[in-house]
Amino acid sequence: MKVVIAGAGIGGLATALSLHRCGIRDVTCLEATPKIRPLGVGINLLPHAVRELTELGLLDELDGMAVRTADLTYVNEFGQTIWSEPRGIDAGYHWPQFSIHRGEFQTMLARVVRERLGDSAIVTDARVTAIESHGPGHRVITSTGSYTADVVIAADGIHSAVRALWHPTEGPPIWNGAVLWRGTSRIAPFLSGRSMFMAGHRQTKFVAYPLKPVDSDGLQLVNWIAENIDPAMDDLQTNWNRSVPVERFLPLFESWKFDWFDVPDVISAAETVLEYPMSDRDPLNSWVRERVVLLGDAAHPTFPIGSNGSSQAIIDARVLSFALATKPVDEALAWYESERLPKTRAIQLANREMGPEIVMQIVHERAPQGFEEIDDVISIDERTQIAARYKSVAGFDPAILNARTTWDATYSSDVVDK
Repeated sequence: MKVVIAGAGIGGLATALSLHRCGIRDVTCLEATPKIRPLGVGINLLPHAVRELTELGLLDELDGMAVRTADLTYVNEFGQTIWSEPRGIDAGYHWPQFSIHRGEFQTMLARVVRERLGDSAIVTDARVTAIESHGPGHRVITSTGSYTADVVIAADGIHSAVRALWHPTEGPPIWNGAVLWRGTSRIAPFLSGRSMFMAGHRQTKFVAYPLKPVDSDGLQLVNWIAENIDPAMDDLQTNWNRSVPVERFLPLFESWKFDWFDVPDVISAAETVLEYPMSDRDPLNSWVRERVVLLGDAAHPTFPIGSNGSSQAIIDARVLSFALATKPVDEALAWYESERLPKTRAIQLANREMGPEIVMQIVHERAPQGFEEIDDVISIDERTQIAARYKSVAGFDPAILNARTTWDATYSSDVVDK
């Protein structure tokens, strides 16, 4: 089986490694950019994704470049704790949660793909412009050449060229009016030194978590995201990922000085700040056309809520590879769609309603000036149910995840190459 993957981001590279794992070795990733570089800032890899990466033999790689997240805490804009819970191994999962630099993670995946599949497995400067059907197979046309494939996997992100070929009138991603400012700062460790926290409410929010262990000078590289709803900044849709001065948004957070974290000081310590719109797309009714299939953000781009975007792309990769290794091709693509589309649709819709972060909005509405006792504002049962509900929707309920059978599979060409 010959597979061409449009996109060498996290989803595309994880798919290449997953296909290789199950014995499908003729795989080519077509990447639009001239070079894969360690760009971007931080992401979180949740235990359901780390399970898949562990089964791909990448746990040691992750431990060498990331932080095992120990706990997650939600607080209000005054730094008062609303909800706190352990994460990863500390929460009873068989696998950790990692906070990691997105670009470094992508670069590591690209290196491992080349090591396992060969240097020719990734072709850069190859933007997909068209896909032509030839019987059961396809010819993928790029800006620099063409490639034949039995199966084409579009993992080319929220601005997917393949999705645009299918839905030419869909237009740009849907912006919800929120602006994200993202940066990294070297600061003294906060809370456990492996903690993640979210502060604020729907209108204005701040998130932070460490990306590296504490250095010899006692400082630690911390990723942070500041967010504010401002529909007037509508030029963001055509200016993704631009660098801006902290003065653009620092006044929003000048009073956010907690006993254990000084938000304005951390923002001011960043060398570079990047600005993004918070965008997604409406869920699709199908991801498959003939033997072309969507994956990751090309299929189900979601708001960055619940630390779940990259994790879902990794799970897509494993499920699709399992299907292609164990079922005839057309049946495999249909089964993958039936397995993943309803689940990611539910996540997309849940994230539009703030996902598990809704607990912060509830507290803000009930106690906008803060509180003496959190139980007087929202009960422990309500907080527990909110956290558990999102884990169930997103597929990382610990008991279910720990008990689930593996997506590892062995490819059998006499069964599936038809």
